Amino acid sequence: MSHLWQHPYVNVFKHFNLSSWKKSTKEGEVASSMDKQLKGTVYKITGSIPAGNYIQLPKTSSQSLGLSGRYFYLLFKPIPSKYFVVHIDLVTPDNLVVRLSFSNLFKEFKATSTWLQFPFLCNTDRGCAFGYASAGNKEKAGPAPISSRWTVLCLDFHYILSMYLNRKFSYMKSVKLCANMLVRNIFTSDFLYEPGLTVEEVKKAGGISNGMSPMPREMAFPLMKTDNWSDHYDLIRFPAELSSNPTQPMPYPPCKGNPDENPRHVVPRLVDVSRCTTEKVSLIHSQTSLPKLPGKKITVTKELPSVNVHDLSISRDDNGEVHIYANPSDQVVVHRPDHGPGKVQVIYRDRSVHILTEIGAKVAVHRGACRSQKSATKRIVEDFSTKKECKTLLPDPILQLKRIIGYGGASHKYCLWSSDGKVVVYPCHAVVVAMNVNSGHQRFFIGHTDKVSCVSLTINDALLATGQTGSMSVVRVWNFRTGECLAMCKTHVHSLHALCFSLSGNVLCGVGKDGHSKNMIVLWNTSKVSKTREITVISKAHTDVDIQCMKIAPFDETRLVSCGRDNVRLWRVKDGCLRSGPVHLAEYHNMEFTDVCFEAGYNARKDPADRLVYACSRTGYIVEIDYQKLSIRHVRRLLPNAGKSKQEKQSFNSGGGISINGMKINESFCVTGSDDGYLRLWPLDFSRVFLEAVHEGPVTAVDISADGTKVLAGTSSGNLGVLDVCSRDYTTIMRSHTKKITSLSVDPYRKHIVTVAEDHTIRVWDSDSLQQLYDFSAPKECPCVVCYHPLGQIFSCGFEGGTVKVFNVSTTSMLAEHRQHWGKVIGLAYSPNGDYMYSVGSLGSIALYDCSDNSYELIRLLGNTVARGEKFGPDAVAVSPRGEYIAFIGPTEYTISVASGRSLDEVMRIDITHMNVVDNSRTEVDSALKVVYTPESLNQLLVTTASNKLLKFNAKTGRLLAEVEHIHRTPCTSLDTTADGCYLATAGDRVVKIWDYNMNLDINFQVFIGHSEAINQVQFMPDGQSFLSAGEALYLWDFLADKQPTPYLPEGRNYQERDWFHSKDNTDIVTNSPVRRVFDSFTDLPRQTPPKPAKYDSPVRIDDLSSIHRASDTDEVNSEGSVKEAVIVGPRIPPQKAPSSDEDEAVVIISKSFQGESPHVRQVKSSNISSESNTQKQKSVHVEKPSVHKHFIQREKSHSLAQRRYTAPPNQAGLKLKSVIGYNGNGRGNMVWQPDSGLFIYTSGCVVIVEDLNTSSQQFLQGHVEEISTIALQSDCQVLASVSGTFEQSACQLCVWDLPQLVCKRSLTPPHCEVVSLAYSRDDRFLLSVGDYRDCSVVVWSTYDYTVLTQSTAAKPIHEVRWDPYTANEFASVGAGGNLLFWLLDETSPNVSLNVHEARVPSDLLRSHVTASPFVTDFTSLEYAGGSVLYVATSSGRVSAWDTRSNTCFIHWEADFSDIDFLVCRHGRLLTASSGRNLRLWSVQDIEGLKSHGESLHNGGLTMEDEMSLDGAVASIAFDDILEMGIVGTSSGTLWYINWSERTSIRLVSGHSKQVNGVGMSVACPNHFVTCADDGSLRVWSVADREQVLQFQVTDQKCSCLTVSPESRDRPGRSGNQAGRPQMPYVAGGYTDGTVRMFDIDKVEMVLKLHPHAVSVTAISFSDHGRMILSGGSDGLIAVSSPTTGLTVRVITDHKGAHITNFDVTASQEQEFGVSAPVLWLACSIDRRVSVWSADWSKDFCELVDWLTFPAPAYAPEGSVKLKSGQDLQNTLPPSLAKFSTDEPDIIVYIGYGMQRQVSFYSMAQRKVVRTAALTHWGTCLDICPTGSLMALGSKERLVKLMDYYEGSFQDFTGMNDSMQVVKFSPDGRLLFTAAHSEIFVWEVLV
Repeated sequence: MSHLWQHPYVNVFKHFNLSSWKKSTKEGEVASSMDKQLKGTVYKITGSIPAGNYIQLPKTSSQSLGLSGRYFYLLFKPIPSKYFVVHIDLVTPDNLVVRLSFSNLFKEFKATSTWLQFPFLCNTDRGCAFGYASAGNKEKAGPAPISSRWTVLCLDFHYILSMYLNRKFSYMKSVKLCANMLVRNIFTSDFLYEPGLTVEEVKKAGGISNGMSPMPREMAFPLMKTDNWSDHYDLIRFPAELSSNPTQPMPYPPCKGNPDENPRHVVPRLVDVSRCTTEKVSLIHSQTSLPKLPGKKITVTKELPSVNVHDLSISRDDNGEVHIYANPSDQVVVHRPDHGPGKVQVIYRDRSVHILTEIGAKVAVHRGACRSQKSATKRIVEDFSTKKECKTLLPDPILQLKRIIGYGGASHKYCLWSSDGKVVVYPCHAVVVAMNVNSGHQRFFIGHTDKVSCVSLTINDALLATGQTGSMSVVRVWNFRTGECLAMCKTHVHSLHALCFSLSGNVLCGVGKDGHSKNMIVLWNTSKVSKTREITVISKAHTDVDIQCMKIAPFDETRLVSCGRDNVRLWRVKDGCLRSGPVHLAEYHNMEFTDVCFEAGYNARKDPADRLVYACSRTGYIVEIDYQKLSIRHVRRLLPNAGKSKQEKQSFNSGGGISINGMKINESFCVTGSDDGYLRLWPLDFSRVFLEAVHEGPVTAVDISADGTKVLAGTSSGNLGVLDVCSRDYTTIMRSHTKKITSLSVDPYRKHIVTVAEDHTIRVWDSDSLQQLYDFSAPKECPCVVCYHPLGQIFSCGFEGGTVKVFNVSTTSMLAEHRQHWGKVIGLAYSPNGDYMYSVGSLGSIALYDCSDNSYELIRLLGNTVARGEKFGPDAVAVSPRGEYIAFIGPTEYTISVASGRSLDEVMRIDITHMNVVDNSRTEVDSALKVVYTPESLNQLLVTTASNKLLKFNAKTGRLLAEVEHIHRTPCTSLDTTADGCYLATAGDRVVKIWDYNMNLDINFQVFIGHSEAINQVQFMPDGQSFLSAGEALYLWDFLADKQPTPYLPEGRNYQERDWFHSKDNTDIVTNSPVRRVFDSFTDLPRQTPPKPAKYDSPVRIDDLSSIHRASDTDEVNSEGSVKEAVIVGPRIPPQKAPSSDEDEAVVIISKSFQGESPHVRQVKSSNISSESNTQKQKSVHVEKPSVHKHFIQREKSHSLAQRRYTAPPNQAGLKLKSVIGYNGNGRGNMVWQPDSGLFIYTSGCVVIVEDLNTSSQQFLQGHVEEISTIALQSDCQVLASVSGTFEQSACQLCVWDLPQLVCKRSLTPPHCEVVSLAYSRDDRFLLSVGDYRDCSVVVWSTYDYTVLTQSTAAKPIHEVRWDPYTANEFASVGAGGNLLFWLLDETSPNVSLNVHEARVPSDLLRSHVTASPFVTDFTSLEYAGGSVLYVATSSGRVSAWDTRSNTCFIHWEADFSDIDFLVCRHGRLLTASSGRNLRLWSVQDIEGLKSHGESLHNGGLTMEDEMSLDGAVASIAFDDILEMGIVGTSSGTLWYINWSERTSIRLVSGHSKQVNGVGMSVACPNHFVTCADDGSLRVWSVADREQVLQFQVTDQKCSCLTVSPESRDRPGRSGNQAGRPQMPYVAGGYTDGTVRMFDIDKVEMVLKLHPHAVSVTAISFSDHGRMILSGGSDGLIAVSSPTTGLTVRVITDHKGAHITNFDVTASQEQEFGVSAPVLWLACSIDRRVSVWSADWSKDFCELVDWLTFPAPAYAPEGSVKLKSGQDLQNTLPPSLAKFSTDEPDIIVYIGYGMQRQVSFYSMAQRKVVRTAALTHWGTCLDICPTGSLMALGSKERLVKLMDYYEGSFQDFTGMNDSMQVVKFSPDGRLLFTAAHSEIFVWEVLV
C-alpha cells in the first residue's frame, strides 16, 4: 500500500519541489531558464568540472527517494561540445547500494559489485554537416555534437541489475545530474510509455491490451499535429534495441537525413520489457528486435574478452591463444579423375591447368574475376547426368590394429591393473594399451600426438587419464570401458610426468612444468566429465620443489602427498588454494625419494590422524611418516641378500642399499621394484622377503591387483610381467624393444617375425601370441637390417660395421659370418628359392653369396655399384619374383640398375631423370629412394623418389607406365605389395597408406595413424591376412581385404594331390588355396619340421653374438623334401597382368596435389588397352542408412493416420487446440527465428507452431500428416515452407504457408521419400529440396507458381544444401563419404538445368578420431562466409575452409570430437554446433588473408572464443547478424536461448524426449499439471504459459505411470502446514524397476520410495483420501501401500498373470446400489477382467464386490494371429480400460478388445451391460469429463475422439503424429490433455 501513490508514475521534480531546493541540492552553475522548443522551464547545468556542478536529489546522502518504479525517465539535452555525467544510486532487497553511472566521458564499460559505468554514445541531428562528416566514424564516444536534441532516456532498473549483477531492484535511493546538460524533468513508473502516440492511435493498434501506453502529458514534448515525433526528438531505451552485449555502450539513435544517404535516423519502436529478465518474453524481445535499415545491413562492432582455451592439442602463441596454420605452398586439385565417357580429367602442374575431355562430353566452363590474382580462375562444372557414383577402396577400413609389441616410450614408470585383475593398462609411445592378461587381446586409446608419459585409472574402471610429454603436455580423460575420449585439456606447458586419480575418481592431480620450468601442480574436477565432457581446474600451484611422484589421499580428496629430491611434502586444498608443508626429514633430507603411498591403500575407515605415509628412496630407505605430525616415525633400509653374487648385478649397482624405483602397499604386504632387477614382496614391517622375482633390467613400475593375488611389474628393458602370489608363478606378458626398430622380416612357414632395433638386440616373435621366442644380443655392434630365409628356419643380419651374420634359429647357432662391406649394411635379400643371398653396403658395394649348401660362400663382390648413403636402407636391394633379376639404386641416386640374380651382371639401367614422356618443359631433377618388385602377375618395378612420387616401370623393358605424385607429404620410407598384386602399402610422415594398385577408383587409398615416429618398414604377411609396420614399436594389423569365398564342392568331387616342391611349372601352383589356412600357416606349404615350442617365460637369450661360433658343416637346414599334401583346388582366377609389349603399353601420369586426394589419371599415349580390368562391370553399391546424426531419419511408428474419421466444422467442433508443449528434437533445421521481426517458429510432430515471444501465445499451422523434417523461411519473413515424409499410404508433402494470414497457399508432393534439407535462394525465386538416402534427389522449385524447374540425383546421400548468398544461382551440398558438390542453376537455355562439380577433398580431412573406424567420414554441414570462403564440417569433428572461386580447401582444423551438424558464420566469427552437445565460438577474422595471399594467420590466428554445453545433440539453430544471441534446439526436445556476451543459456521451450505415459492434475492446484515419460522424468508444468516448473529425474528407469493425491484435510506425511496456505498435492510415480516414488512438490523433494513390485509398475492411484497407494505390476499383482509408513499392507493376486492397465477410485462415499461400502475402487487388467472392490482404509477393510469378464474372439484384431495361451497380450491386443461414471454412480465404462469396437456401460446394480456405443477404432486411452457428459478416447490411428456420454455421438480430432497414449480432462472439465509419443496437446473444451 505504501507504493500505491507512485502509480502510474512519479513526477520527481514536482514531488520534491525542485524549485524550492528544500529537498534537493544544487552546486555550481545551475540555473533555470525558459526553453523555446519545449515552451517551459528547464534547468541548465554547466561548468568545466562535472563533479562540482550538479543537481542532487534528495538533499543529503543519508536520505532516500524511495522510488520503486521499474522504469526511469530522464528528459534532458546534452550541451553541445561538452561532457555530462549522471549518477543513480539503486538499492537491492538485501540493502546493497549500487551506483549506476552513464556519461559521454566514459570510453568503455566497467563493472564492479557496487558500480556500473556505461559509456554514452552521442549522434547528430539530421541534415547537419557534422552529421555527414561523422557518418563514417564508428566510435562516437566524446563530447555531445553541436546539433544535439532533446532526448527521452528510459532505463530498465530490473534488467540492468539482474543482467549485470544478478540482483533484484528494490528502489531508487538518489540521483545526481552533473554538468553539462539541460534537464526538464525526471519520472519513474512501472509502465513503459511510447512517445509520439495518442490514446486513439494506441487503441486502433491494439496496443493497450499488449501493454503499450502513450506518453503522459507531463512527460510529453510539444509536437505539432502534422509533425513526426522522431523528427524532433530522440528516444533511448536501455537495454537498447541495438544492444545485446553487456559491455555495449548506450547508443544514441543514428541521425536521419536523405533516404539515399547515410546515416539514417530510425523511428523509435516499442520494446516490451514489462517482465523480469528471467522470463523468456522480455529477455528475447528486448534484445532481438533489430531495426531494419533500408538497403544496408546493420553492423555492430564489438569486442569480447579473450578466452584462454587450455584443452586443445594445437599450437599456441605467447599469449595463450590457439593457432591453426596451413601450408600455403600446397597445390589444390579441383576435380576427381574419371575414365568414363564424357568426363573431365585435370592435371595441375606448375599451377597450370590442363583440361582433357572426350568427344561428346558436356562441360560448362565459367570464368569469374579473381580478386587476388590478375589471371582469371577457371571453374569446371561437370554435367551431373553423366557422373558415376564415387568409388572408394573397400572395405573401409581395410586395416584394423590388432596388436602392438611395445611398452614405455617416454616413461616406464606406469603400468596399472583394472579392478577385476584381468586387464593391464600401460603406455606404448603415443598409444595407451589395455591388454587382457589371459587372452592377450588388446584395446587401444589413440589420440595423443606425443609419447604418453603418465596414466591413471579410477578404482571402478570408469575413467582413464593419460598425459603426454613434450611441449604439448595434453591430458586426456577417457571412458575406459568404451574407449571414448571424454575431455582434453592443456594446463601444463611441458614435461607432464605424473597423474593420479582420487579414490572416488572425482579429482585428478597432474604434475608438470610451467613456462619457467618450475613444477606446476594442477587439480581438476572430473566428477561430471562423463555427463558434461568437461573438466575444470580446482586449484593450481607453482613450486621450485622437485616432485617425482604425487598421490591423493584416499580419505580426503583435498589432501595430497608428494616426494622428490630432498623432500616429502603434504599438500592441502583450502579456500581454492593448494598449499603444502614439508615433512621434517632430519638427517634423511639429502635423499632422492622416488615413490610415495598411503597405508592400506583404499581403506578409508581410519582417522586421518592414524594414517601412515610410506616413501622410498634411491638409496634403499623406506620412510614411515606420521601424517598428523609431519615427522618421521620409522626408517628402514632394504639391503640385497648377502648370498647374491656381486657380479650378477654389476650393471645395476647403486651402492650399499637397494635403489627402489616404485612401491605399492595393501593391507597385507608391500611390493617394491628396484634397480637391481628384483621385484620383492615384503611384510608391512619389512622384516624379511616373502617373494622375489628377478628381471633382465631395473624394475621401474609395480602394481597390486584389487584382490591382492597378482603383482604387475614393468621394467626399463620393455618387459611386463605378472607374479601370482598364491602359486608363486611368474609370467611375462610383454617383451619389447627399448629403442626404434630398424628392420623386420617374416618366416613364411612358421609364423615367426624377426626384428632388429637400435637397442642392439635381435628378437624373434610368434605372430599369433606376439610372445618373444628368442633374443639375440649384440652389445658391441648394432644390427641394422635382417632377412629371413624363404624356406629354412634361418635368417641373416647386417650390422653397422659392415658384418653380415647368418643364424640358425632352431639351433641358436651362427652359420656364417662375412665382413665384405666397409660401411653399414643397408640391404639384405634372398632369392625366392633360397640359393642366393645379396647384401648391400652404404659405401656402394654389393655382394652375392651362394646359399645352396649352407656354406654361404662369397661369389662376387662389386664396389661403387650401389648409390652411397644410409637413407636407402633397410631394403636397398629388391629381388624379382622368379629370382632372375635384382634391382637397386645405383651407381647414382638418379638411376635404377637391374642386374642378373646369379652373376650381378648389369642387364638394364633406368634413368629416372629422363622419363619425361608428356611435358618436355619439366626440368626438375629427382632422385630415387626405394625400389621394389611387384608380384609376377604385374611384372612391374616400383620406385619412390625424393619428391614423393611413385614410379611404375615395366620390369622387363624399363618403360615408364605410371607416375603418382605426392603419395606422402614426406619421402616414402617403405612400400610393399600384396601377393595378388591388388593392393600397395606405403609408409611416410608417420602414417600407413593402403592403395588400390590399379588406381581405378575415385579415392584410391586409405590412411592409418598410430605411429608417433617415422615408420622404417612395412610388410604384408604371406597369408595376406595381416600387415606389419615397424617404427618405435611393432604394429600388427588385420588386413581386411575381401577374400575369395570358399567354393561349393559337389558330392563326389575328388581331392587333387600336388607336389609343391617338385612342380615343373611353378606358375600353376595355386598359392592361395580356396580352403582358408588349411595348414594354419602363412602359406599352404606343409611344414618340413615340427614347430618348436614357444618358450614364453624364459626365452633363449644370446648375450653376445661374437661368442657364437660357426656351426659345423653337418648342421644343415632341411629345405627340401618330397612330402605331398592333399589340397582342395578351386577355380583359378587369373590375375590382371600388365601389358608385356611396347604396342600394348600406355604411359599413365598420376598427379596429386593434396595429401590424401585421389590421384588423377590421364592416358598419355592413345593406344587400346585390352586388359580385363577395363571391361569389368561395376557392382551396384547398396546405399545404407547414414549413421551421422545430421541426416534426418523419421522416427519409427506403427500406425498411420486413420483414413476413416469424422471431423466437425470449425464452428461446431467440441475441441479447440489451445497450446502444444514440446519441440521435435528429431527434426533437422525445424526452427527459425528472425531477430529483426521477432518471428519464432518451430515444429512439434506434424504441427508448425508460431509463437509470440512477447505474449507467449501460440498459433498453429496444421496440414501435415506425418512428422515434419525441416522448414525454410523466405528472407521477407512472409512465406514459410515445411515438409514431411512418406509413411505407408501418406506421400511426401510440401506445404507453403502465408504467415500473415496463417493459411496454406500450396500443398505439393515432392518426388522424395523424405526431405532432409530445404532452402530458399537469396532472392527467394527458387526453393531447393533434397531427398534422403533412399532417393538422393535434388529438386529446384520456382516460387512463382511452385512448379519443378529441374531435378537431379546425387551419387551419395546429401545431408545439407546452402545457396551461395554472394553469387546468383549457385549452391553447394555436402553428404556421405566426404562428398562436397558445387551446383549451378543454368537459366541460359529454355530448359533450366543443373550443372554440378565435385570438389577434391584432402584425405586427412576424412580421417576419424578413432583408428580403423568402421565408418567413413561424412561432410555434415556447410556455411558461406564473405570473401569467397565456404566452411564445411565433417562427422569426425573437423571444419575446413574452401575457396569458392577455385573450389579448393585451403585449411582445416579439429573443432570438436563428434559430428558437427551446424555452422553459422557472422563477421569473422564462426559457430560450430555438434551432436556431442557442444556449441563452440571461433574467431576466423584472418582466414581471408590466408586464403588470398597464403600468409599465416594474424592477430591470434584461429581462436576458440567460448564454448557451451547443452542437454542434447543440436537439431536446429538460428542466430542474429552479429552472432551474439540466438536460439538452439536439441534432440532432447528443448529450445535454448543463447547469449554469448552474457554467456547465458535459458530454456525457452521444454518437452519430453521419449513417450509420455501419464498426465495428472489436482483440484487443489488447477494451474499446474504433471506428466511422466519413458525418459525417467516426472515434470510439473504451468498450464498458462507452458513453462516447466519442476522436474524429478530418475536415471536408467522409465516412469510408466503417475497419480496425483486428491484434495483432503488429512494430508499424509505432511506436517506443520500453515493455515490458509495453498499447497501443491503429492505426486506418486511408478517405475519399470518395480519402485514407487512419492514427491512433495512444495518442498521439491522425494519424500518416499517404495519397492512393492519385482516387475514394472504399470498402473498407480491414490485412494480416496490419499491414505493408501494402489499400484499394479506387469505380473498382475496389486500392492496396497501406506504413504505414511512406507509399508505394503496388502497384496492382491486376483489378476495375477495379466498386467494391470488402470485403477479408478470413486469420489463419492455413499452408494445406493446394493453395496455396503463407503468407497469403491476398481482394477482392470489386459485380459479384459475388471475387479470392483469395497474399501475402508481407516479400518483396514477391503473386499471384492464384483468381477467382470468381457468376451473376445480367439484371433487378433487384424484377424491374422490366432491367440494362444501364454502369448504376450499386451503387444497384440488393444488395452482394456475401465472407469467409474461421473454422472451415473453405478455405471462402469469399459473399452477393450471384444467382438465389436464399442464402449460398454456396465451397471453394478443390474450386474450387466446396459448399453453400448459404437467406435470406429480400437481405443488405447480413456477419460471421462468430471463436470460434463463427455468422454475422450484415443486410438492408435492418431485420433482423439470426443464422445457424448449418453448419445454416443462423437467427433474426431487430428494433429498428433503417433498413436495416442494419454487423454486426461482437467478437474474443472475445461481443458483436455492428450499425449502422443512426446507431444502434449492442450485442448480447450467448447461444449
